[in-house]
Amino acid sequence: MTRSEEARMNMVESKMNCAQSVLTAFCEELELDKATALKLSRGFGGGMGRTGKTCGAVTGAFMVIGLSESKTAREGVEAVYAWIQEFTRRFNGRYGSTECTELIGCDLSNAEGLSRARGEGVFTKICPDIVKSAVEILEQIR
Repeated sequence: MTRSEEARMNMVESKMNCAQSVLTAFCEELELDKATALKLSRGFGGGMGRTGKTCGAVTGAFMVIGLSESKTAREGVEAVYAWIQEFTRRFNGRYGSTECTELIGCDLSNAEGLSRARGEGVFTKICPDIVKSAVEILEQIR
């Protein structure tokens, strides 16, 4: 099973949010404790705490990028920013947006939108494939 398939499965079978699914797929490589990764990324699902803003798969990818860069100080920050910009360019190329609400067509910041997303199976039909794509893009640029 590829890492991107593992991330997709994490979301579908383990009921992780998008950010958790992406970040935990890299735990072994990053030497990151899975429990810590789950706690660190748990507030980023639903477009950052169900606000519908930046997609959790994207924020999870940004965490992976930040943890992957070994350079220190300013040089490291610049490298991380460059990776994030490249990731964002490619993700936008596939989906046209990094915003959760736009990607899933539901506004999770209100009860009606959340109910609609659940009723339409968004979290099992759309989000897992976005998670898979985010990991694929990470693997291409790292």
